[in-house]
Amino acid sequence: MVTPANSTTLILYGIKNCDTIKKARRWLDAHQVTYQFHDYRADGLDDVLLDSFIAELGWEALLNTRGTTWRKLDETHRASITSAEPAKQLMKEMPAIIKRPLLCAPGKPMLLGFSEEKYQQFVSEV
Repeated sequence: MVTPANSTTLILYGIKNCDTIKKARRWLDAHQVTYQFHDYRADGLDDVLLDSFIAELGWEALLNTRGTTWRKLDETHRASITSAEPAKQLMKEMPAIIKRPLLCAPGKPMLLGFSEEKYQQFVSEV
């Protein structure tokens, strides 16, 4: 069992039907880690939250250019995403284009993506 060092609640951001989100949630549940799940589609994605993600991680890291959502965009639209503002607008319109999962804890750098080793380390340091 991995328990955060204090009572800080972790927040896992993503989309519930994403396979990688499902893996991350299974890992957290199996290790009895307390967390809240924030589904971009069901719970929303406002400017303040998205701006905080972009400020820490950069828009390039957040934008999933390898996924289906990106590939379905026409070439002109993809070519127009050259800075934070158009990327932010795209992420708000199509939250499935945001890389996931994103694991957050107050006062700790955000963790983008999932691997058991990184989650183990992240949770043990919270």
